[in-house]
Amino acid sequence: MIYLILPRGNNFGWGVCGMYLVKEMSKITQVKYIADEFSVVDIGDELDFYFLKNKLIEEAEGKKIRDGVITQVDYPILQAMDNQTLLPSGPNLKGTFKAGYTFFETNILPQEYIQNGRDNYDIVVAGSTWCEEVLRNHGLDNVTTIIQGTDPQIFNSFHSDKELFRDKFVVFSGGKFEIRKGQDIVIKAYKVLQDRHKEVVLVNSWFNSWADSMKTMAASTHIKFDITSGDYVTIMNKILQDNGIDLERVITLVPRPNALMARIYKNSDIGLFPNRCEGGTNLVLMEYMVCGKPVIASFSSGHKDVINKDNSIMIKNMEPLCINDGSGTRIATWDDPDLDETIEHLEWAYQNRDELKSYGLQAGNDLKGLTWKRCAEEFVEILERHKT
Repeated sequence: MIYLILPRGNNFGWGVCGMYLVKEMSKITQVKYIADEFSVVDIGDELDFYFLKNKLIEEAEGKKIRDGVITQVDYPILQAMDNQTLLPSGPNLKGTFKAGYTFFETNILPQEYIQNGRDNYDIVVAGSTWCEEVLRNHGLDNVTTIIQGTDPQIFNSFHSDKELFRDKFVVFSGGKFEIRKGQDIVIKAYKVLQDRHKEVVLVNSWFNSWADSMKTMAASTHIKFDITSGDYVTIMNKILQDNGIDLERVITLVPRPNALMARIYKNSDIGLFPNRCEGGTNLVLMEYMVCGKPVIASFSSGHKDVINKDNSIMIKNMEPLCINDGSGTRIATWDDPDLDETIEHLEWAYQNRDELKSYGLQAGNDLKGLTWKRCAEEFVEILERHKT
């Protein structure tokens, strides 16, 4: 038996990760799932909703845990961590052995956060080797890395050739719209490609439900950023239009369940990921690559766990970018990808589509073993080894 305290949701990274870990770990051992209330809409699929509901802890025990009546159980626990403070996310339940799972991008950490990692977990599991190195450099020793996974039933390289837009060169960009994800570089680089070639199309999946996160794009030196009122598509298309993007050659996607993204990926020619920092391996990047599609991606932070010179076109030229919080205190240093190199890679991809396919084939082969099943097995191995 393992207690799982994890997020759930169908269109953001942590939620997808949480749902798959519950599903896959429950195939290996018994689990008791502790989560906030959720509906079919939150999960995005009736079958997954029913399955997850049946893994939830019994209501009476769950209430006692949330109310602090039960503070300890005689089983191991896997719990999501607050990405900034390393505190437990959800009820702070103690067990026979406790693992915390974390993804973060603030690589300058106060010692009190590191102490939280020591005090609350027997082991801290990072979502990337970059995260693990940050923690070790700050003095946390009880740490290892488990890379997240993809679902091979949905994301795979079978029938990866485009069915639609065969007369177009389609650039895909995904991830919530914010300075960290680098969509300002995407917009600027795509604008150059668009002005050179008539048959290019941009497909963007940038929905961001966190307003403060989206507003970080105001710090960009590459684009004009002015949010007006309106629905998401209207807001995003205005930003694109303000920066000279031809909306006749843009498809702006609204949020959709994660399982529906494979068709989007396979109907594009290149994925563009000039991300400035990834605490995990970038789930959208992984899903895109395992579909046998080529990417241009920044060779930094969590991306380094999944991309290499054979399976991707790497953006290597970087400048350090200092990140401060609201009070002006520095909380991170990220890698700022070079715009000119990004444009050069994008033009090369446009001009060399036959050679481009070899990157996609290698990507699909390299990432096919990085499944959620493998991820779950690694967690169960750690937790079962220390269950008593």
